[in-house]
Amino acid sequence: MPADERRRTGAAGEDAVAAWYAARGYEVLDRNWRVRDGEIDIVARGRDTLVFCEVKTRRGSLFGTPAEAVTARKQQRLRALARLWLAAHPARAPELRFDVASVTPAGTGEWVVDVLEAAF
Repeated sequence: MPADERRRTGAAGEDAVAAWYAARGYEVLDRNWRVRDGEIDIVARGRDTLVFCEVKTRRGSLFGTPAEAVTARKQQRLRALARLWLAAHPARAPELRFDVASVTPAGTGEWVVDVLEAAF
């Protein structure tokens, strides 16, 4: 798949996940927050919870499910990035959570969003 198409697919998946959080009453605070060490796809705040979400979008299952791409190393990196995000932002919540969102095509031009809350 060409790089432009991968970017469009990833952006569409992130849009779908941001809408998923918004529909459940979360405020999306940041998208694609980037520092030298990496990127956090979505940061959202619920009533008492600050969520850091890794979004994985796939058009097929040739390389496994989207969530399978979030390895232990990726989890460790996301935790480190969350610490950097917290140091740079005043947003606080009593609870922090790390979610993994899997996004796949529904076959109708829409996306199926499956969010594994508190994935790690």
